[in-house]
Amino acid sequence: MKTLILTSAVLALTAGMALADGHAKTIRMGTEGAYPPYNFLNDAGEVAGFERELGDELCARAELTCQWVTNEWDSIIPNLVSGNYDVIIAGMSITDERDEVIDFTQNYTLPDPSGYIAMSEDADLKSGILAAQTNTIQAAFIAEGSATLVEFATPEETIAAVKNGEADAVLADKAFLTPIADADADLIMLEQEELLGGGIGLGLRESDTELKEKFNAAIASMKEDGSLNELLAKWEISGQF
Repeated sequence: MKTLILTSAVLALTAGMALADGHAKTIRMGTEGAYPPYNFLNDAGEVAGFERELGDELCARAELTCQWVTNEWDSIIPNLVSGNYDVIIAGMSITDERDEVIDFTQNYTLPDPSGYIAMSEDADLKSGILAAQTNTIQAAFIAEGSATLVEFATPEETIAAVKNGEADAVLADKAFLTPIADADADLIMLEQEELLGGGIGLGLRESDTELKEKFNAAIASMKEDGSLNELLAKWEISGQF
């Protein structure tokens, strides 16, 4: 275990030193590729969505060469710390718990309402069985309440759990759930919403302060010129800066 921790620390330090020395040729952007409209894989197997367009624009403004890689959600933070990529851009809400392990840029979305999908409008949200993706703010919210939490590795599995009767409802970002409910006559978007987290930001290793500054400046410039709001509107993500 000590060897693993030391190796991770060395990798993170090396990545940070390379950036500071100006020797980093490519910044690797890590995303899940399974959470539309934020990020998903298109028919060609390439990363697409709001965060792909955002990330490409941020890299251009920061004058960085960026490469996209995908990683499963449940190991996305450990693999950042281990040096498998340099940035998390994966619909990750800024929370105090995550901020103890990694660093965040300023937010590039406001807190997006979380919504519930169910098979019936009478779904019991207080004491029923609620599904959420593992290691999300929605899972943490359910765990703190009186309902029973069932967690799944992927967002698709949470939807399947409702359809096959394993769960009464799913709690997830409303921007993710709305098109699913619109496309499936068996699913209903419930009226109740929850406002969780501090908005979404880029996740970075705590040692990569220069990279954080570059991306913060790029995000700020997109907020100032209105291009970030235009991108949010394009992908139907609520909230304007």
